[in-house]
Amino acid sequence: MTDFLWLLVALPLAGAALNLILGKRIGEPRSGWFGFGLIAISFVIGFGASLGFFAGTSNPQTIYLFSWIPAVGADAAILWDPLSALLTMIVTGVGALIHLYSIGYMHGDDRYPRFFAFLNLFIASMMILVLASNFAVMFVGWELVGLSSYLLISFWFTKPEAAAAGKKAFVVNRIGDWGFLVALMLIFMTFGTFDFRTIFENAPAMFGVGAGTITAITLLLFVGAAGKSAQIPLYVWLPDAMEGPTPVSALIHAATMVTAGVFMMARSAVLFELAPVSAGVVAVVGTLTALLAAVIAVAQTDIKRVLAYSTISQLGYMVLGIGVGAYAAGVFHLTTHAMFKALLFLGAGSVIHALANQQDMRKMGALRKAMPITFITMAAAWLAISGMFPFSGFWSKDEVLAAAFARGGAWLILYVIGLGVALITAFYMTRLFAMTFLGSSRWDEGVTPHESPRTMTVPLVVLGLGTVFLGLFNTPARHAFEHFLEPAFSGVEQVEGLSIGLISTLAVVAVIVAIVGIIIGLRRYNTEVLPDETGAFWRRALAAFGVDDLYGRFLVAPGKAVADWWASVVDPKVVDGAVHGIAKGAIGGGERARAVQSGQVRWYAAVVAIGAVALVVFLLVLGGGF
Repeated sequence: MTDFLWLLVALPLAGAALNLILGKRIGEPRSGWFGFGLIAISFVIGFGASLGFFAGTSNPQTIYLFSWIPAVGADAAILWDPLSALLTMIVTGVGALIHLYSIGYMHGDDRYPRFFAFLNLFIASMMILVLASNFAVMFVGWELVGLSSYLLISFWFTKPEAAAAGKKAFVVNRIGDWGFLVALMLIFMTFGTFDFRTIFENAPAMFGVGAGTITAITLLLFVGAAGKSAQIPLYVWLPDAMEGPTPVSALIHAATMVTAGVFMMARSAVLFELAPVSAGVVAVVGTLTALLAAVIAVAQTDIKRVLAYSTISQLGYMVLGIGVGAYAAGVFHLTTHAMFKALLFLGAGSVIHALANQQDMRKMGALRKAMPITFITMAAAWLAISGMFPFSGFWSKDEVLAAAFARGGAWLILYVIGLGVALITAFYMTRLFAMTFLGSSRWDEGVTPHESPRTMTVPLVVLGLGTVFLGLFNTPARHAFEHFLEPAFSGVEQVEGLSIGLISTLAVVAVIVAIVGIIIGLRRYNTEVLPDETGAFWRRALAAFGVDDLYGRFLVAPGKAVADWWASVVDPKVVDGAVHGIAKGAIGGGERARAVQSGQVRWYAAVVAIGAVALVVFLLVLGGGF
């Protein structure tokens, strides 16, 4: 099956090209089914090629495709190991369900085929990133993912908010990409290649733990990861990304773009093992990001914006896992999060669809009877992200927190903060669930909620099953997920595990915390009248504590001022002035030289004679003779 892995990139690319060229002729819904079918086939290929890793009969391998830049170790080749196999199944599996959902959700859109072309391009870009066998090819996928996100976030570009959100995502990610690009320069200067295997095999022999070069490389890699995976201070683009169609939010927040940074750091685990300072920075930033985003999510009233800040917070858990050296735990939370977060966004889209595009939770309520499938599946996602036993989020989140606890010392501070974030998460997700499905109806006049069509509810059910059962693959008694990933982290020392008794105690504490958050949320929001949320905290949290305003005042405004000054002063007076000055000089010189052309033959002969005499004098006197 590995002989067909190149199709994982080729099929989505073909879908993107054909829908762009022939989409209008194919029409709706056939163009959507065409895009979905190609991603579904990709999932089958990826799953089939992964079976050997599940059975323990396959080893990681590099599959050469063609020569690209061999001088720098940048051939077009696929690194097929459990990590790339896992991400392949997540991207194509969840991506296929989102494609299927979009067939119904995007019904009637004027640019229906183009939307599926962009979705296919997003999947292809992510597959290039995931399957890359070297940093250079990964960077190509990295940049294409950024382009695809821009196209999809601003898909409804006639809406000013969507156009602005697309530009914001593009610009903020360019800052992160700068860090990644400089890291690649240092990597090539240090190792003379971009090839993963060569770098990861030689790094431990070339550098000791804490070496400055490796620390610089990993910190710069983290700058790139902070952009893609929305960590402090580059998280500000992700809440606005929900201005795109809801399937785009599900794809970006669950299966593609935001996972890219976590995946890149997990792939570079050998380097982060050699840089404890960088690992500490990663863990602290991840924890603080999780806390800040969770607090902001508490006060949001837009259902998609709550989920957007929730994504940032959950990404903080994944980054914390990478920082404490629990790479498998971080990737495990990435996997379960892909399920329940895609479900949450698609469920939110189902609600928005039923309420005539209403996104304000204050105008929802009592939808459980009108939308039973959406209600049940979102209930599973709510309990999973809240950390309730035995849903998938409980197993993966607690594994990250247990790893932080196992490190002891100052790392315990991160564990306590992470536990506090779990309490806040259970509260604000209960708030979302209660305001949407429980209590009394607060719908706009004339709105009659209804369940979504099957193309939208079938993906909800499939994701719901994954949300409920996926976590059981990696329990303290059955480390199937960690064993699956072992070949990908063979050169990395994992965090030493805790005893079953201590793990059980931590799990009980985590469940109690989740229950407390849920009870507080239900008592406050499962009511006929919503509580007052106009106090100082609610206003500041709703405005995300003014971080965007600060960026606008101290970064964006000065940048615009410099750009305006350059455009109004430097460009016309210096740049254009230099060009015009050279032109005027040439014209003036020509005007003066034109006087020499008198048209008199005797004058021309005299000039030639004078020139000949001058040449002879130069050769005899100054040139030393003939």
